[in-house]
Amino acid sequence: MDCLHRRCFLTSAAAVLSSLAAPALVRPAHARATTVTIASLLGEDKPETKIWRRVADVVEARLPGRFRFNIVANGALGGEKEVAESVRLGAVQASLSTMSSLSGWVPQVQILDLPFLYRDAAHVRRVVEGGIGADLRQQLAEQGFIVGGFIDYGARHLLTKQPVTRPQQLRGVKIRVIQSPLHQKLWSAFAAVPVGIPITETYNALSTGVADAMDLTKSAYAGFKLYEVVPFLTETGHIRASGVVYFGSAFWSGLSDEERGVLGTAVSEGASYFNQLIVDDEKASMQQVEAGGGTVFAPEMPEAWLEGAQTVWGDLADVVGGMEKIKAAQGA
Repeated sequence: MDCLHRRCFLTSAAAVLSSLAAPALVRPAHARATTVTIASLLGEDKPETKIWRRVADVVEARLPGRFRFNIVANGALGGEKEVAESVRLGAVQASLSTMSSLSGWVPQVQILDLPFLYRDAAHVRRVVEGGIGADLRQQLAEQGFIVGGFIDYGARHLLTKQPVTRPQQLRGVKIRVIQSPLHQKLWSAFAAVPVGIPITETYNALSTGVADAMDLTKSAYAGFKLYEVVPFLTETGHIRASGVVYFGSAFWSGLSDEERGVLGTAVSEGASYFNQLIVDDEKASMQQVEAGGGTVFAPEMPEAWLEGAQTVWGDLADVVGGMEKIKAAQGA
């Protein structure tokens, strides 16, 4: 082979080898792309899903191609408790949850659910950003839930088939509750009959008479179209529906420090975004409720509502850390 032909051969061979090697250089980046399956209870138009779209965009901008977010909306992966179990098992990597639905694993989180304890969202935020919030993060982490941020779903209100403005009118009423001791105790204090039903089954339960009332935030009330089966909303605002954005510990422990830092920052920013979305969504939700035939009432006899609710404080004091801790939260 003369020099000219030899030079051409070597040049061609180098080009071929280069082209074969190029995909190998690309493959590690693709191979490292981690799928993050996320469960959302509501649709694309709701804060519960919008927060994850925002988080996905932020993470992609900072770590291009590192993660693929698989956001499954409309409760397709189950209710909050089913999703929490899936996160602990590793089948789902992240979600949002009310504190109530995590109380089976960490009973202490019920301090954020105590009725009539918190004045507004700012009051709750002061509590979760302090020592109480730090303790809850640690306790949740020990049960496999890594908290990325605390969120506020808004206040919970009473929803009924017949108008109810006084607590005495709840006597004997079957009320759907979160499967949590606190919620069962609360409505039992008003002589209602608590029935534990997952949120994804609530519409059918109310329409068939398994339950005749429930409590929920305004945003979720509209999101699940529950005004079609419980058209009366009484603005009791008895519980601030606190929650968390969380990851499963198995997923989290498999990430690099850089990945944890970016995801943590994105979720923290997402939590603030979610809280503002809830404020805006509540206004739109109530317009939807009124257009759908829902009616809003103001509660009567506020002292009677408060008296019944505060029996829960005493019943759960030992569970959440003592009455001193409750008073500290109240005064935050």
